[in-house]
Amino acid sequence: MQARLLYVMDPMCSWCWGFAPVAEALAAQAAASGVPMYLVVGGLRRDRIAIDSATRVRYLSYWQAVNAGTGQLFNFDDGLPEGMLYDTEAACRAVVTVRHLDPPSAWPMARRIQQAFYQEGADVTKASVLVLLAEEVGIPRIEFAEAFDSSEQQLATAADFSWVQDLGIAGFPTLLAERDGQLALLTNGYQPLDALSPLLGRWLERAVDG
Repeated sequence: MQARLLYVMDPMCSWCWGFAPVAEALAAQAAASGVPMYLVVGGLRRDRIAIDSATRVRYLSYWQAVNAGTGQLFNFDDGLPEGMLYDTEAACRAVVTVRHLDPPSAWPMARRIQQAFYQEGADVTKASVLVLLAEEVGIPRIEFAEAFDSSEQQLATAADFSWVQDLGIAGFPTLLAERDGQLALLTNGYQPLDALSPLLGRWLERAVDG
């Protein structure tokens, strides 16, 4: 029996930040049954226009909605500085790179990027910032930088984006349960833990017993 959770997310997706505690709890629930969680990055935004004051206000309204709906904390004062390019490819590629170099560190890397972006006001579109975050989760700086810049990891990131698009996944977070190549949708969009834990529990019972 080959089973795993597929968490389709983007580290610069505010609803994914809101969902982070839920995802972590569900990953622990699945791991207790021997089912790992695998991250797939979605490529939320590829904006090449610098954030201006009006755009910042609009994006911060999304953050406020997530804060109200999930209780996750945001740094509204320092987040989304004007002039930032809201292109999530680099942050996604950082997760893919760590997933390649040390698979168990992929989730800690995603969480660290989220924390830096949403709570510390860091510009996680910059490679210099991502290198430091990777080092914090245990990936040697030079090793990460070389892999991050490689065509291999650029292609691997593009492959994640294509896989997500081919499945028709339009929103994040999305959580799928996979068993022997068959996918079951647990959620497309934020749901609280008390709604998803029983659903995952029933799937785990069938997957493990089967």
